[in-house]
Amino acid sequence: MRVVYFTHSLESCWNHGNAHFLRGVLRDLIARGHEVVAYEPRDSWSRANLVADHGEAGLDPWRKAYPELLSRRYAGEPDLSVMLDGADLVIVHEWNEPALVAAVGRARARGGRFTLLFHDTHHRAVSEPDGIKAFDLSGYDGVLAFGETLAEVYRRWGWGDRVFVWHEAADVRLFHPPQDEVERQGLVWIGNWGDGERTKELETFLFAPARDAGLDLDIHGVRYPPEALKTLARYGVNYHGWLANAAAPRAFARRMATVHVPRRFYVEQLPGIPTIRVFEALACGIPLVSAPWRDSEGLFEVGEDFLMVRSGEEMTRALRTLKADPDLRAGLAARGLAAIRARHTCAHRVDELLAIAARLTGVAATPEMETA
Repeated sequence: MRVVYFTHSLESCWNHGNAHFLRGVLRDLIARGHEVVAYEPRDSWSRANLVADHGEAGLDPWRKAYPELLSRRYAGEPDLSVMLDGADLVIVHEWNEPALVAAVGRARARGGRFTLLFHDTHHRAVSEPDGIKAFDLSGYDGVLAFGETLAEVYRRWGWGDRVFVWHEAADVRLFHPPQDEVERQGLVWIGNWGDGERTKELETFLFAPARDAGLDLDIHGVRYPPEALKTLARYGVNYHGWLANAAAPRAFARRMATVHVPRRFYVEQLPGIPTIRVFEALACGIPLVSAPWRDSEGLFEVGEDFLMVRSGEEMTRALRTLKADPDLRAGLAARGLAAIRARHTCAHRVDELLAIAARLTGVAATPEMETA
């Protein structure tokens, strides 16, 4: 099968978490013998920021980790007659320009002999619904939504049984426990500051508890404005800037535990959707303690695969307990890793994707989107 994926960027993971999952899925498809082509705009925002910060060398980690992957960059109006030639399955990610999304849909509607899916891995459907409704999806066969609550939004917009829940997952070829264990100390958190979506939560569930539990805290991420850096300094946090996703397993391997602090939109309006960092951390065999979110889809056994707390005080107590109890750390790491390997790898998601494509083969869908 020939699979074509239109992404914001495959090459850059700078503030672009979808690249993590996409790389793992495409690599698994290739390993199964499928032909895979990825396209991204030459001037993608993520890649431009990465190169501006780190030069072309910033692309080396992904090239080394994923030698089988290639992204074809295009400038200006894409030549879809070439890009879609011979395609069996085409997927267009939500972080693309509306003009491209519409053009691919028109190619399908004019008789394109491929299954066409729209892939949504963001909260804009609830935080900025008019932005999503601006996409012309009338030529698409289905929608891939990265959680049930997001899928329900699309069902209300008329997609019915042609919206499919397709959670993110860990690429276990890259994300796995270290071969040789070293002494682990302190905490690590990998995440971007963003747009104020979890500023208070980070202080409450990460900075203050780490300090109060007497644990060194390393933070990796981008988009930390000056006021954020001042906050980190006030709490004694070690800030390291951008970390290539391919280097994340090494960062996890040196630390005792990590913490999950979900963005507010995923707690309040899209419950049940953890970020890909949860999958990746557990795949690396590091104990994880999470700020509160509702695992409404039963992805994990909370309290077994990872710990969840309800307050900053509970977080501090949990971190102190982990620090003092190596058996608890080992048990959490083992159970979290087992959960990933049993249900949440990119290989599992490829199985799901191929089943979705088989179901939709030859079926053209033109659901009516609800007007704003």
